Amino acid sequence: MKPFGFQFAPILLLLLNIIIILETQAVYVKPQRITCYKRYSKCYLKYITCPSECPEVRPKDPYAKECFLDCYSPKCEAVCRKRKPNCDGPGAACYDPRFIGGDGIVFYFHGRKDEHFSLISDFNVQINARFIGLRPAGRMRDFTWIQALGLMFGSHSFTLEATKSENWNQEADHLKFTYDGMSCNVPIGHSSVWDSPDQNLELERTSATNSVRVTIQEIVEISANVVPVTEEEDTIHSYGIPKNDSFAHLEVQFRFFGLSPKVEGILGRTYQPNFKNPAKSGVDMAVVGGDDKYKTSSLLSADCSSCTVFTPGKVVAERDLPMDYGSLDCTGGNGIVCKNSVPFLGFISNSSSSKSNCLCNLIGRDGWV
Repeated sequence: MKPFGFQFAPILLLLLNIIIILETQAVYVKPQRITCYKRYSKCYLKYITCPSECPEVRPKDPYAKECFLDCYSPKCEAVCRKRKPNCDGPGAACYDPRFIGGDGIVFYFHGRKDEHFSLISDFNVQINARFIGLRPAGRMRDFTWIQALGLMFGSHSFTLEATKSENWNQEADHLKFTYDGMSCNVPIGHSSVWDSPDQNLELERTSATNSVRVTIQEIVEISANVVPVTEEEDTIHSYGIPKNDSFAHLEVQFRFFGLSPKVEGILGRTYQPNFKNPAKSGVDMAVVGGDDKYKTSSLLSADCSSCTVFTPGKVVAERDLPMDYGSLDCTGGNGIVCKNSVPFLGFISNSSSSKSNCLCNLIGRDGWV
């Protein structure tokens, strides 16, 4: 006669399999289908199924990747991407501040504390940053961080700020928004959404607090976090952070659509087709200047000496943007977006491509996936 335990082993194994199957079914999420509504997109009205690894466009889990369909890419394919800024991807501005240009090159721009500087200045958008900082005794320059962004597009304005915090608490929200001078109330909670009255701008929280995505249709997508200067960072870099201020600041990553070759700004110039970055690839702590060239009088001003193409209240149609690709070299690869025939559509290419008939624009898509 078999021992008691062996008699029930098949039954226990069957029950275990049933439990595993039920748990699998309980967490299974049916992949959503998404499409593009831009007529020039290759994905126009083509419904694409999301990958099983990221089945939802707006996942309930704040740590999960989202399903994303790039309507500006010739590859009609849904992929998974992170919902938070990637400080090591093209279009990023993080830390004190460290930028990664559209050309993929890392550089630092320190500016000055309590001043404003133009990050992007183009025909249809102006994006400025307010720098906060401090200068310990004996230092020749300020330590600085980006505390706020100011956007102007058409006749509208938008600001995104990290609010001051004496003692950092991740559970408390440290974000403040305004649209056309009026405060925007975005409910606390993951995936909470606020739309501007004219539907031009969307705010979406990508975590319960302190993380947000800003989307301005046809212009820019911004992913942002609010973070403090940590004790570890303070110790390593000898910032001298006071006890009554955590120096809450922004980590941001930009994704642009349809920038012109005349785009300017600290970050914007790296998206010019023929830009030669003074910060060489692979050089540690490459610092670029231009404080006077990119300084603006306020967060919502376009009066820097290099801000020559943006006009508040004016919208330039895409077909009227001055595009000159005659001498464009698309063989570099680093974060360059190339397409053979249709302006403003493109995909990140990290391999060589032909110079002939290569229309390039620069959007930091690689950093998002």
